[in-house]
Amino acid sequence: MAGGNRDAGRTVTAKVLSILGAFEKEPRPLALTEIAELADLPVSTAHRLVGELAESAFIERNAEGRYQLGLRIWELSQNVGRQLREAAHPYVQDLYSLTGETSQLAVRDGDEALYITRVYGTRRVPRSSRAGGRLPLNATAVGKILLAFEEQWVRDSYLNLELPRTAGRAITNPARLATELEQVKEQGFAMTLEELRRGTCSIAVPVFHTGRIGAGLGLVLPTDRANTRERHLPALQAISARIEKATAHIPLETLINSHRFAPDRK
Repeated sequence: MAGGNRDAGRTVTAKVLSILGAFEKEPRPLALTEIAELADLPVSTAHRLVGELAESAFIERNAEGRYQLGLRIWELSQNVGRQLREAAHPYVQDLYSLTGETSQLAVRDGDEALYITRVYGTRRVPRSSRAGGRLPLNATAVGKILLAFEEQWVRDSYLNLELPRTAGRAITNPARLATELEQVKEQGFAMTLEELRRGTCSIAVPVFHTGRIGAGLGLVLPTDRANTRERHLPALQAISARIEKATAHIPLETLINSHRFAPDRK
């Protein structure tokens, strides 16, 4: 549908954001008509706005005439969580050195876990995220940690959502997840077993910030080493304490609006 009805009531900012969001839905070079369809815009509007974004290097056009996100987007994204990432990364690297396992730090952004930094292990583990990537809170050990130690209203709000399904065995029953979160809070760590995807398991501990949950620190392992997860708890807890001390001077709210919540997932 190429009519102008889709323009009604939408600001220019909303249209630009919908164009950029098209590349999240389809992370590959896109034709202009594909961008228009994914952004729900007339082709003429998409053509104009894509042209303006290309002039500012937010979008680039390749040799085949398709469009992809430009380097300017990447440059700006590096500033998100930079203080936290730069302060915490040496300790996440230490965690990897001590365990040999993929090590990661994540914060809550709305109803997802946003990965601030990650150090990949040398052993084969299916890769499901990267620094700057997002994963469901209900299917990851860091996500469960972030929920378990949050305020009650945050947990209740999340449990009222339709919990996302995954390629693994993620918990999608709110009552069952609520019970597990209580256990996580009581024992001080969270674990998963093939909940995000087959072949992986994880363990995570909280990183506190001025007396409240700031981040989740975790390890990802192959499923065949699931019985070794808890032996890494002393290293996880020690590194968590070091990160807490190293980041205490950073106002977490200025790094990422981690208290923003998305109650209307479509």
